[in-house]
Amino acid sequence: MPAQPDLIIWGARIRTLDPDLPACSAVAVRDGVIVATGDDDTIRAMAGPGARLVDGRGIAFVPGITDAHVHPLMGTIRTQGADLFDAMTLDEVRARLAAEREKVGPDAWVRGWGLHFEVFADQGIHGALFDEAVGGQPTFLDFFDGHTVVANKAALDRAGIHGPIEFTEEAAVVCDNGVPTGELQEDAAMQLVRRAVPPPDEETRYGWFRDTFRRFSEAGLTAIHGMDGTPEELAIYRRLEENGDLTCRVTVPLWQKPDMTLAEMRDQLPCRDERGRLWQCGRAKFFIDGVIETGTGWLVEPDRRGQGRHPFWPDPDYYAQAVGLFAGAGFQCITHAVGDRAVRAALDAYEAAQAAGASSRFGSHRIEHIELIQPDDIPRFAQLGVTASMQPLHMAAARADDSDEWADRIGPERTAHAFPARTLLDAEATLALGSDWMVAPFDPRLGMAWARLRRAPGQHETPPRAPQEALTALQALAGYTAGPAATLGEGHVAGRIKPGYRADLTGFGADPVETDADVLLDVPIVMTIVDGRITHEAR
Repeated sequence: MPAQPDLIIWGARIRTLDPDLPACSAVAVRDGVIVATGDDDTIRAMAGPGARLVDGRGIAFVPGITDAHVHPLMGTIRTQGADLFDAMTLDEVRARLAAEREKVGPDAWVRGWGLHFEVFADQGIHGALFDEAVGGQPTFLDFFDGHTVVANKAALDRAGIHGPIEFTEEAAVVCDNGVPTGELQEDAAMQLVRRAVPPPDEETRYGWFRDTFRRFSEAGLTAIHGMDGTPEELAIYRRLEENGDLTCRVTVPLWQKPDMTLAEMRDQLPCRDERGRLWQCGRAKFFIDGVIETGTGWLVEPDRRGQGRHPFWPDPDYYAQAVGLFAGAGFQCITHAVGDRAVRAALDAYEAAQAAGASSRFGSHRIEHIELIQPDDIPRFAQLGVTASMQPLHMAAARADDSDEWADRIGPERTAHAFPARTLLDAEATLALGSDWMVAPFDPRLGMAWARLRRAPGQHETPPRAPQEALTALQALAGYTAGPAATLGEGHVAGRIKPGYRADLTGFGADPVETDADVLLDVPIVMTIVDGRITHEAR
């Protein structure tokens, strides 16, 4: 006889993803674990005097939604300021920056985020383009890709940047005849200015993090795979959990950089088993390339401007050695690889680690993004047990005539096979989907719509990008539920609504599988449940 539940949901439409019972109307929970699923009469009969009964009529529950690629702390900090994600002209950007300047006052830095490359198609990327709008105040704008920023001269002066700078990793202060344009590529260059921006005090920053997790819950997220972390930041998750402000599960990889020594990496190995009830470490994150839009994605064949020839780690063998170190210590390894040459390098490193006897204790190794891939590398995902983690929202800047920066660089032949989600799934790879927030909005309804449509929902006149790679509605849901659970090695306790599984559920106003992808954004998130606790209720 199952233990007496402390939470019962009844009267709902429940899509379980459990092959033994694909649909039901009621579920019973105790101590954060599902103890029974079935019909209303059977489950309600289990209720004792202390059980909370939730009337689920009008709610379509699915297993808890996971965003498999998000930057929770970095994203929180970098999305302060003007939201430029849907500003597609220079005038729109200037207007929003002028409003932001009025908001922050005459002596402050003007910040913005979500900037698109297409804004600069005619003029090129120059910080001076915004000086009039911001009144010459120091200005620092993050592009949507997370790998590029543009700063004006006032900001560069405060950072002490007056000419080109050499970096040990693939990064650049872009210059014109030795004079910085304001464009900064990759983290090492961006940090030069970012460090000059006055930081918030600790309590203000904590409040930002708390609000971010509340917004995650409102979007129906029950778990996220964080994609940047340091040993010091684990204390933030401890504090959030202790205060009851950690409202979804978090996986925290530790970010490894090319200028770190093996000794510095070994110092992080004791963090492997650090965890709370809702957060866990045990992962290491690497960047082997940048992005297509700036020519820093690592490609087998260069792009149409002759770029894409270099990895982010100047010595790919050192990257493979670092992967071997963490894999040998039982970590799950996660590699950002956008270009096809980068994807191959990541697969090679994982294969070498396996050949040396290394294995992860925390699920399969994984590759993030995979915007391009060589045909010979497709079956290697299933053969090596590597997860394909993809973000359909990275196509958000696509234009109908392929004049967007991504397609213009790559050309029509390669664009026709971009973001090969269906190809990898058909090749029996494990597929996990996410947003890459702060790069794109974290709303999973938008992410599932893009996975199904390969275009913006509601824009019927826009042709889909590589339409043969579109997922079915059920595949898209699995990419946000069962897929992320499998890549963490938790497919036996997460990703389904089933007895013995974690009580993480997302309640929609209608079944997302049966809802037309073009109107999926209109379906409300009614309830979010994490570890048996209701973290969001819209009714």
